[in-house]
Amino acid sequence: MTMPSAAHGPWRFPLRKPPALGPGARLAVVAPASAFDVDAFHAGVAELRALGFEASYDDSVFERTWYVAGASSTRAAALERAWRDPAIDGIIAVRGGYGSVHVLPLLSPDLPRRHPKVFIGYSDITSLHIWLGQLGQVVFQGPMLEGRLALGAERYDRETFLRAVTRPSPVGELPAPALEALVRGEAAGPIFGGTLTQIAASLGTPFAFDPPEGCVLFIEDVAERPYRLDRLMTQLQLAGILSRAAAIVLGTFPGCDDPCGEPTARTTLASVLRAFPGPVVFGLPVGHVDGPAFTLPLGVAVRVIAGETSRVIVEEAAVV
Repeated sequence: MTMPSAAHGPWRFPLRKPPALGPGARLAVVAPASAFDVDAFHAGVAELRALGFEASYDDSVFERTWYVAGASSTRAAALERAWRDPAIDGIIAVRGGYGSVHVLPLLSPDLPRRHPKVFIGYSDITSLHIWLGQLGQVVFQGPMLEGRLALGAERYDRETFLRAVTRPSPVGELPAPALEALVRGEAAGPIFGGTLTQIAASLGTPFAFDPPEGCVLFIEDVAERPYRLDRLMTQLQLAGILSRAAAIVLGTFPGCDDPCGEPTARTTLASVLRAFPGPVVFGLPVGHVDGPAFTLPLGVAVRVIAGETSRVIVEEAAVV
């Protein structure tokens, strides 16, 4: 079932915040994208349990079809079961990679509308985040099992994760000492975005990234050479996406510098965005990062301050 893109400007649907996860909350573990390492899966499940949650999954999560985690119908059915099941409080992806776009035409938009739930992931899961954002639901750019939860505190920030999904109060400032201003200024608005490659790939489809005017754009990626970052950002500019933004927050872009040293991801993005009329900051450790990753709710109000000391402050609660 397809859903037409929402008109930009005010949200088409009232913004929905999912219920906060309490002690013992059950999280459906799903694999909408690539197949994964089974040992990492079980280590991630163990970490969820250490955080006080219960993990729910069935054997279909272990299916594989070439480079994806089973048939599209299998992956879509797991998502729909999770939204339909009243005993499931939230949904978390095992990993990204590739494949989430396959399930979008198979999903019913009525299910997440009727049953808003915490939905956690990043990377290829951006495709699903965009879809859910167009349905007016807050989602979470946060740790998945493989590569993050499976490795514990060295790969994800427990404090921002728990603050984002368990407390009906704003996450507050994301403490990132390395955050730097590429364009100075201050602005606030609802934050939308995710992994740049998936954002650009969505354009021209019924599931296109379509943020409202006055938003804050969050953009991150991994292992994309500088010329590719230039190409992808230029695509967003020509598509009119950048002109809707009041501010831009950039991730750390690991593995994106030229092997010869220059240009770097930072210098490339600074050049592409040099004429942007609002604040631009670089280096927020969310999504693909080399160290612990923060959890960032998407669809809530944030404030961006770009100056001698740059700050990103989440000013609105993401759960109720």
